[in-house]
Amino acid sequence: MNPHPNKPTASRLTFQPTTSQISLEPILSGLCQSERQAYQIILEFMEPEEESGLDKMTFLMAVETLSDAVHAQANGSMNDYYPKTLLAKKIERLLLEESTEVLDSSIRQQCMLCIVALSQVNPPFHLCQKLDLVNSVIARVFPLPLIMPSLDRKDNASLYLQTTQALDDMLQALVMDNRHPNMLILQNFLEIILPWITLSDKVHEQKRALGTISRLLRFICNFPEVTDMMSFSINGKLMGILGLFCMDINQETSIEASEALHYVFKILVLQRSVRQKTETILRDLQKNFRGNWIASMQSITLFFRKYLTPTERADMIMVAMEAIASGELLDIIAASKMLKMILKHTVPEIAKVSEIIQYIFCHINRITEPTAQSTVRKIFLLLAQAYTEEVILTLFQIEDQSHTGVDKPWEILASFPKGYQLVMEYLLKRLIPLQEAPDQEPSCHRPGISLLIATRAIYKLLLVPSQRLETQTFFASLFTALLFQISFLVVDGSVETQSQQHVTEWVNPVSSTLETLKILMRSSGYMEYIAHIQQLGGWELLVNPERHYEGVTLLARSLVIKNCWHNRPIFSILIKTLKDPDCANYLSALAFLTELLHCPDVAGIVDDKATNILAKWFKREEPVTLKLLLQMAVVFTKHTNTVRHLHILQPHILSCCYSFSTDVVTETFITLKRLLEGLTWQQSSSFFIQLSFTLVPFFEEESDDLRLMAFQIYRSLLAKVKRRALVFPLKHQILNLIVLLVLHLQDVNAQVVESCRLTLRSTATILGWSKLKTVFTGSDVFTILRALLKQELNRALWFLKQSVALFKSPQAPIRQVAIWFTGQIIQALDVTEMENIEEACTALRHMQRDPDPMVSCLAVQTLYILAVKEKQLLTKTMSSCFCMRRHRRRNL
Repeated sequence: MNPHPNKPTASRLTFQPTTSQISLEPILSGLCQSERQAYQIILEFMEPEEESGLDKMTFLMAVETLSDAVHAQANGSMNDYYPKTLLAKKIERLLLEESTEVLDSSIRQQCMLCIVALSQVNPPFHLCQKLDLVNSVIARVFPLPLIMPSLDRKDNASLYLQTTQALDDMLQALVMDNRHPNMLILQNFLEIILPWITLSDKVHEQKRALGTISRLLRFICNFPEVTDMMSFSINGKLMGILGLFCMDINQETSIEASEALHYVFKILVLQRSVRQKTETILRDLQKNFRGNWIASMQSITLFFRKYLTPTERADMIMVAMEAIASGELLDIIAASKMLKMILKHTVPEIAKVSEIIQYIFCHINRITEPTAQSTVRKIFLLLAQAYTEEVILTLFQIEDQSHTGVDKPWEILASFPKGYQLVMEYLLKRLIPLQEAPDQEPSCHRPGISLLIATRAIYKLLLVPSQRLETQTFFASLFTALLFQISFLVVDGSVETQSQQHVTEWVNPVSSTLETLKILMRSSGYMEYIAHIQQLGGWELLVNPERHYEGVTLLARSLVIKNCWHNRPIFSILIKTLKDPDCANYLSALAFLTELLHCPDVAGIVDDKATNILAKWFKREEPVTLKLLLQMAVVFTKHTNTVRHLHILQPHILSCCYSFSTDVVTETFITLKRLLEGLTWQQSSSFFIQLSFTLVPFFEEESDDLRLMAFQIYRSLLAKVKRRALVFPLKHQILNLIVLLVLHLQDVNAQVVESCRLTLRSTATILGWSKLKTVFTGSDVFTILRALLKQELNRALWFLKQSVALFKSPQAPIRQVAIWFTGQIIQALDVTEMENIEEACTALRHMQRDPDPMVSCLAVQTLYILAVKEKQLLTKTMSSCFCMRRHRRRNL
């Protein structure tokens, strides 16, 4: 059997060796004389020079000797003497130097025995090393010409048998992982060997490959426990190939395939059957060992249904379909027999249904043999019955192939009518991924068709006049799904190439999806909406990559203005979509929701659950996302119901003040200003208090715009506060910002100065400072500071701390006034308070090095004032103590 008469070519994995592992001073004391000699031979042979056959054999025997010595050591490692990787690469090179035209030496055999020996010592081979070695060995063994045993070729035939045995020994050694076979390694080996069966046009190569697989599988059967069985996914492909070769006209090939297939069955029984039934199944299986093809097919049918996974079953069917499509009569007959047997009654669970259907229609023109055609049609009908939805969706992809002479695929399904609702529901599920419950297993039959073809199917279904009433049921879901698809196509610019091949009438997927959206609205009775959106330019913006989200906003605005009946269902679907943190279309959903919340009906159904879902999207920290959420927060102030839930968003809004993006911070401040306009103290007192603390770092912001907005927001905040409602945290913070506000009357930004003056008046009103309120109105900063210190002398140390904090201001005029005020405060302190100015003294000494000369000069002067003050206090203290002593003497 030869569906593809070409030479097999196996991809090679290459492991790059490193010489850094070479031991400069290996410990040879533990080696006997012969082992030391072997080590020296290896060192000499590894030097690059021309090598004879004798040199190669000597080297290989030396490697084997040294490997045996290392293996005998308790914790031996080949790397202690010579890097194992380099030895393996050298052996691989020797293998590749061998001719594939003749077998006249034992070098091949000895190379494989060396690999066996090396596999027994540490460090273990990497998988890529094993695959390189197996590739090299098979490439130099399988292609050897066929040698028939005879008297004059007895030695040659013996050498062939020894080489084959060495190959088996090597594969068995390399497939082991500690004490158990590794099925992932086995699968990699099989993927190297199988092309020599399916692609070779030489019977002896096929027989060698089949025999090698059979003996390797028989070896695996000796182990009741294996590793990585879950990764062994080649069962279906392997059973399919071996099953076809069981019916090969060459009896020896058929027997080899039958024997290999038997061991595949045995492995499946040992690893996948219930232990109590294993012995019985194996005993029944042994009765048909090397049986005829009918017995093999019966066993295949049993194992296909009972032991293969859905994916493995699909792989097996695909192997048979490829054989049918090959055009070779014998292959077609064999594949047809196998398919009829495994699909004789009902179709078990199968994966890749869409792939199988597509393969059928891609190759149906080449299937002209009556038996093959009958088989293919039967398979299609069986799959259509068992997997109707997958098949229908697949047919949308291949419908346009009818121009090649293929009957329209829908005719095949004429006897399997599907209602409009069923088809629409399934297509909708394709556009909107299923929301699996946490404890629900994922669907095994999730299709893999393109969104574009599903959209095309929806377009056609929407054109059915008799079903337009049903469209109302699906409007909200279809509307959001199509909108998301437009966003995906416009913003990502992603269109599946495979899909486009089958959508000849849909040249532009974006405009086609847009037309489907319009058809949906027209079918639902929203004709005037389409015209209104057109007047606003929404359709053009929707397909513009740079302004797409403006189009989304206009689309939502139209639904709000026209009071669309489906606004509330659309809101619910968008919230459900955003519940998924990996939602791909979250920007479109957020943009749409921001506008949709203006609808009173929608705002009326907002609850804590929906608001919490929206709040979680603040975590993405993307500027465009945060801006949308901030705009949405402002909309929350427009309705009495949404205001009740705004507290959930407020902490996230405040966190945006610390974004790395200046644009986000600016947008946040704009949002805060708007929030303050729409909120009252009774609604958001806690938020106002938090905001007063959040604003503090921005009062010294270098950006004039941000600094101005910070002061404006603080002023708006104080306007919301009534004296009778002044609570401790906020009162403390207001007092803590007094000095900052006064000093910023020296701000370089005139608007900041004006804002600070107005804020100081509000502060005086709140705190009941009637006298200072007049001072704050028109006096200069120095007069205000003197008056403040005079009235609130008991808070002198508090003011001192605020003033010292402003030493770090980026504005020199503010630093100057801060130092001046510090000096004024120090002069007003009494003896007890002077004990708490150490931090201020340290800061003043640091300010002597300020880049601004006025600041540094003021710092020096203030330190001088401080020194004089301390001296005066010391003299006064000493004098006081002297007077006390004189008073005591008089009393004595």
